Amino acid sequence: MLTGKHIDLRALEPEDLDFLFAVENDEQFWEISGTQTPFSKEILRKYLHNAHRDIYEVKQLRLVIARKNGDPLGLIDVFDFDPKNFRAGIGILISASENRGKGYGKEALQLLCNYCFDHLNLHQVYANVSEENGESRLLFENQGFQKIGIKKDWNYSKGNFKNIILYQLLAHVH
Repeated sequence: MLTGKHIDLRALEPEDLDFLFAVENDEQFWEISGTQTPFSKEILRKYLHNAHRDIYEVKQLRLVIARKNGDPLGLIDVFDFDPKNFRAGIGILISASENRGKGYGKEALQLLCNYCFDHLNLHQVYANVSEENGESRLLFENQGFQKIGIKKDWNYSKGNFKNIILYQLLAHVH
């Protein structure tokens, strides 16, 4: 477990099934996650059963952003883990709108970046953020991520192409 002042980042547990089911089946998050169809509880149960697999094997890690009492607030992911090139992507989601803007995302992102640089020995982490997602853009920019490019018309959602901003944080800048 990665421990912060107000939140912890912890491994997924079987008890997180209902939370994961709610998040993965909420259409408002599908654009972010690239999901196109709902997930059954059985599929998510199998996912939870395999969530312990090593990041070096599966090239990703999903952690729960949890209150100190263990209640889930959201999810934070390391994806496209590339130890050869010392880099990985980061994605973050605070599920309930009333929990956004309270510093949970900031603390989670700090904890995960420290983990990536200190324990995975990464040189860089990056994030893909929708140009329309001002809250996420501000979160990454305030944590020192640099805007390094725009992927024009990268994602297609609800009849429109959307730009994605690529952010990057180098270990020596962190």
